[in-house]
Amino acid sequence: MNLSPEILSLRDDTVALRRDFHQHPELGFRETRTAGIVAERLRSLGLSVATGVATTGVIGLHGDAFGRAVLLRADMDALPLTEENEVAYASQNPGVMHACGHDGHTAMLLSVAKILSQTPAPRGVCYKFVFQPAEEGGGGARVMIDEGAPRDPEVAVAVAAHLWNDLPVGKLGVRAGPVLASADHFVVTLTGKGGHGAMPHQTRDPIVVAAELILAWQTIVSRNVDPVDSAALTIGAVEAGTVANIIPDRARLKGTLRALSPATRQRVIDRVETILKGVTAAHELTHEFNFTTGYPPTVNTGEPTEVVRQAAVETVGAGNVVEQDLVMGAEDMSFFLQQVPGCFFVVGSRNEEKGLAAPHHNARFDFDEDALLVGAETMVRAARKLASQLAADGED
Repeated sequence: MNLSPEILSLRDDTVALRRDFHQHPELGFRETRTAGIVAERLRSLGLSVATGVATTGVIGLHGDAFGRAVLLRADMDALPLTEENEVAYASQNPGVMHACGHDGHTAMLLSVAKILSQTPAPRGVCYKFVFQPAEEGGGGARVMIDEGAPRDPEVAVAVAAHLWNDLPVGKLGVRAGPVLASADHFVVTLTGKGGHGAMPHQTRDPIVVAAELILAWQTIVSRNVDPVDSAALTIGAVEAGTVANIIPDRARLKGTLRALSPATRQRVIDRVETILKGVTAAHELTHEFNFTTGYPPTVNTGEPTEVVRQAAVETVGAGNVVEQDLVMGAEDMSFFLQQVPGCFFVVGSRNEEKGLAAPHHNARFDFDEDALLVGAETMVRAARKLASQLAADGED
């Protein structure tokens, strides 16, 4: 492993920051304490700092405020979960926990900002450090974009890292193209005609129709999606009825849809609604279809991803840089990557020997803090390479 002296010198501070954030987790759009510490740290580095972006977001600038920017992003929010770890830095906020590594992301990016701010940015280039609220379902990235995060200065490329307990510490995952899925949700309300369970011929049974829909929808992925592509369609809740001998008037289905490409996402949405219309019409029921568009697929651009891959190889060696697994989870860094080219990569953080192997969003989630140095080193190297490229492009 090739960690620079400047990264190694920040180990204690980075770990202390991470543990402080872990002890004081805050939910999306409520990260006031975290944002305050971030803003104070950035100002102490001499950066130009904007606060209150998307309520609690913070942006720091280093370099040419009229140039082209390399955006480096970390998410700050925690999850509504009661921590079960027995560690000195366990959450002190009941019912709230950093169970996805965002405490580490914030600490890492602060260390990256400290290192990059120690030398001038290349001519015509600005480093833009974005500390984002509400990744966990709140779509904080989209709100920051709406409030101008990709502008002033104009962002040319964006990079983010995610600590990853599916990979052992010391390894990095990088992949061009799709890396995470979209995440959409829908609710279907079926309205029929209720009656006695012994006289079903007098009814229009929404439960039977719900069952038929659930089975019919399962053919979408198996028969309407290219086998080399991927999608997931899950009905996670069925609500209907009160007692055994009453057929209800209504049934409600709640589902989620995941896809790795915009085209597949739209194809599955269209098929869900087409089948819904056909089945309800056949059974003489009416329906309501409420669809909530969530996060788009997270798609890495080829050239910036190769730069990150080079930085990763320099940090941990070629044998420890793996092709990042495709995952059907979602991440709102996807909104930034819809706006500009960039790369979202993962930093191995699992350590079985230390008992740090619980999955993300688990009440016992924790990670090997050595991963913070690996992630910070890789981001610094990638940011410098990308900034140099932008400067060279500006001279042409």
